[in-house]
Amino acid sequence: MTEITILIAYGLLVMITILLQVMGAMTQLSMGYIMSSRDDNRGTRGMVARIERALNNSLVAMTLFAPAVLILEVLNKTNATTLLAAQVFMIARIIYLPVYALGVPAVRTLAWLAGFIATAVLYLQAL
Repeated sequence: MTEITILIAYGLLVMITILLQVMGAMTQLSMGYIMSSRDDNRGTRGMVARIERALNNSLVAMTLFAPAVLILEVLNKTNATTLLAAQVFMIARIIYLPVYALGVPAVRTLAWLAGFIATAVLYLQAL
């Protein structure tokens, strides 16, 4: 597995998160509302709302992780450290989604922090 394949896998994880969020929203909101312009901005609750927040966080993480991986590839600076950092990022994000959805705050925060630090390592390796 390379940093690029991990980036691809993370993209797929984000897509799965989108599907989970949409399917959850359909259980709490009417199909008419889902298909509308959503001008009245109804919210979801509980696990569905947590999945939506996890999705938003996952998109932010993608905006940091993807450029770091692509920069390393363009500069031909991938190495054992960058691969390990990308693996840590991916494992952390895999843990992050279900623990956030289930409302496990401390583990969620630690998973987020591990992924964030791993991303920082990628940028430092690109210098």
